[in-house]
Amino acid sequence: MDLSTTLTLIALWLIVVAVALLLFVYPRYRRRKLDATPFPPAWLMILRDNLKVYRAMWPNQQEQLRRLIIRFLDSKEFIGCGELVITDEIRVTIAAHACLLLLNRTSNEYQDLRSILVYPSGFVVDREHHDESGVVTEEENYLAGESWSVGKVILAWDSVEHGLSSFADGQNVVLHEFAHQLDHESGVTNGAPLLYKKSDYRNWAQVFAREYAALQRASDENRETLIDPYGASDPAEFFAVVTETFYERPHEMASAHPELFAELLAYYRVDPREWQPPPPAGRLQAFNKHTDSGKSPHASG
Repeated sequence: MDLSTTLTLIALWLIVVAVALLLFVYPRYRRRKLDATPFPPAWLMILRDNLKVYRAMWPNQQEQLRRLIIRFLDSKEFIGCGELVITDEIRVTIAAHACLLLLNRTSNEYQDLRSILVYPSGFVVDREHHDESGVVTEEENYLAGESWSVGKVILAWDSVEHGLSSFADGQNVVLHEFAHQLDHESGVTNGAPLLYKKSDYRNWAQVFAREYAALQRASDENRETLIDPYGASDPAEFFAVVTETFYERPHEMASAHPELFAELLAYYRVDPREWQPPPPAGRLQAFNKHTDSGKSPHASG
């Protein structure tokens, strides 16, 4: 073997070693370093004030959430839009709610997500509308949040703040948009996120299809529902909406939609009922009256 060939082989070997270090060794080193980083006291004050259920979590859940927040903030870029200045309150608040969906779960921690764009208030986007005759028109949509499959989430800060005022009304734009991010981990945003076993998909599909159809019927009949009627738009929105309900109104959801609650309980691997006191009996039973007797309970209304 001549000197030129030997040098070429050495160079190739060094490249392979460098790539291995970059792909496998450095990320693990970086992760250990991040996990050893103390959670800043100022961040902890924000977390306690802006995530209402934090104080009620088990200590190991609190510790895990703080660690996830540090990882999240290290890997995601926050961009202020419409002259909004990004502060630690904005970053920690959004990260806390996003990471709430990751507790106790094996996930990629939103590895495809790169940027969170935050507007001071709702923003306008143009959308194409196709009517039944095939005519396409441009429409302006006023949004509080949007999740993209190309590594971006867009949020309106005033809508985030509105969600902070109550963690029991079933309305939380951060939970909603980050549920879409989880949904897209399968490669398509269709209301069926990556589950833990192939055998899980059959029951998930049956329960979600039944509940989705029931919500559509209730929406068509203008009946009041525990689950936001916006979830009747399509299966992806249904998954995002029921995620909001699961975390913010767990007692009511478990009572009125036990099978749907059980699917989400198995997926998210936390029980938000542990973090909130049950509502008054009248409110707890308010949506049960519309459940079909003798059948599997599904969407209220």
